[in-house]
Amino acid sequence: MLSRQALRSLRAAAPQRTIAQSSVRCYAAAAATQDVKPPVSLFGLDGTYATALYTAAVKTSTLDPTAKALNALGDLYTKDAKLASILATPTLTPGDRSAILAELQKSIGAAGSNETVKNFLAALAENNRLGLLKDVCDKFSQLISASRGEVEMTVTSAQQLDNKTLNRLETAVAKSHYVGQGKKLKVTNEVNPEILGGLVVEIGDRTIDLSVSSKIAKMNKLLTDTL
Repeated sequence: MLSRQALRSLRAAAPQRTIAQSSVRCYAAAAATQDVKPPVSLFGLDGTYATALYTAAVKTSTLDPTAKALNALGDLYTKDAKLASILATPTLTPGDRSAILAELQKSIGAAGSNETVKNFLAALAENNRLGLLKDVCDKFSQLISASRGEVEMTVTSAQQLDNKTLNRLETAVAKSHYVGQGKKLKVTNEVNPEILGGLVVEIGDRTIDLSVSSKIAKMNKLLTDTL
């Protein structure tokens, strides 16, 4: 999506563009009144931005379109391997950041027309924090899931799992004490060949490591301690 050559072209096409200060102020003002209580507490700078965005979205009645836009922005990282390094570049000029915002909004289509999202992105750019975007998207997803009564379960496997296997896991875990009564399970499958085999299941703040790599590590430790 955003190659360095494209970034230079955007900069040349819009050398005088700057981040709209009014957008940043509007976002900050909407998020400043803290009578909206987030469903979970988040930490870190990315958590602060995600919480402020959630608060602003609730106060402006744009929570659903904001969630849709953040999902779309998060998906861009999967489609464009270079995006993270470009956004994290410390030498981006105001013109660069403005051009990047325009390209990001263009890439996510109608979802990018949400004023709450526009102001959020403008605030990130103004504070030179575009490198946090992916982490903020992830943290915002946690807030949305919690507000909907969802419990996130991430299943990491060495190879992609088929739907039948994922459905069996979801059914088994949904009946366990890991998921509270009335909660909905949201399942994501991530692939990491380094675990060699088996599964690593993360439910909320709990981790169940049933991977082959973990078993090998435990065996090696046992042998080392014995010798």
